[in-house]
Amino acid sequence: MLIKELKDGDRVYGPYLVADCKKGVTAQSKTYLTLTLQDASGTIEARKWDYTPEDEAIFEKGKVAHVEGSVIIYSNHLQMKVYTGESMDQSSIDWSLFVPSAPVDAETMKAKLDTYIESIRDEDVKKLVVTLLDRFMNKYLRWPAAVRNHHNFAGGLLYHSLTMADLAAKVCRIYPSLNRDVMIGGVLIHDIGKTVELSGPQGTQFTLQGKLIGHISIGHAELREVAKELHYYDFLDLPDAEKAEKEAQNDGVFHRYEIAATFEHILLSHHGKHDFGSPVLPLTREALAISMIDDLDAKMLILDNSYAGVKPGETTAKIFALDERYFYKPHYAKEEGLAYGTSLEEEKKDLESEEDIPWGQGKLF
Repeated sequence: MLIKELKDGDRVYGPYLVADCKKGVTAQSKTYLTLTLQDASGTIEARKWDYTPEDEAIFEKGKVAHVEGSVIIYSNHLQMKVYTGESMDQSSIDWSLFVPSAPVDAETMKAKLDTYIESIRDEDVKKLVVTLLDRFMNKYLRWPAAVRNHHNFAGGLLYHSLTMADLAAKVCRIYPSLNRDVMIGGVLIHDIGKTVELSGPQGTQFTLQGKLIGHISIGHAELREVAKELHYYDFLDLPDAEKAEKEAQNDGVFHRYEIAATFEHILLSHHGKHDFGSPVLPLTREALAISMIDDLDAKMLILDNSYAGVKPGETTAKIFALDERYFYKPHYAKEEGLAYGTSLEEEKKDLESEEDIPWGQGKLF
């Protein structure tokens, strides 16, 4: 039975991926495992009480196990009570049954990505963005954007980046002071460090670099390396008098340096606050807008996931990522799981209509 089909009172016996497993002890010294079980349709939290060393091996994170249990309602949320588990031959697993994928097919997302890249008119911006993406393209197309909470599925990183690009394109039409090239380029590469931070779409975990460094610092380091390889920092090697002249004229060598610096700033500041992991706060229009778009896109998907299985008129469980608030589900609420963003055809039409907009309006460079 698919996880999305489970309801209160169901008896379950079938294979599920152990997306997470943590040990716990109650106030009465009763041991238990807190599990996140997953298939391609979604996830469900589960408990295995009085676990044994054998249970720890069966329910190892990243493995698929045969699970017998029952579904209950706990704190207004579906939860599975696990009775027993059995190990499975991992070499014969069809992982497509257990790893959720983006709600838009990979071919369409790649075509959207190519269209957005091609729409960047500043050749120096495009070169920086394309060179960085090409380094990680194989992972960028397939990787999740998180271990949990939001976009934690195969293709989630690209899906998240493209939804942000859709938002950025619309926002630039409303606020023409924003530089569209910087906005589109920035959202496409803002999470590039996650290709190193995360282990991959199957049993996603943090890598050693992910645990110790994090995707913001990783992405910044990779971007700077690319910028140096492309000679975007040659400006710094000029004599001071020549620097002043080049900056005053907004000469190409200064232009490339300013692009590199502002893009590094976008990567460093895109979480918006120090408490959320950004070492610097947004200090340009584009950096501020991208951090807000990133936050919005993540929270909309967190809410979709939390509303799943909740009936209209009821509330979700506490959502940790949203200040542990309960959210009410109105009767007018739309179905969860609908694809975000604009279609490839809509994107192309929007780009055609933008031909009527003074492209240089609001340009920083």
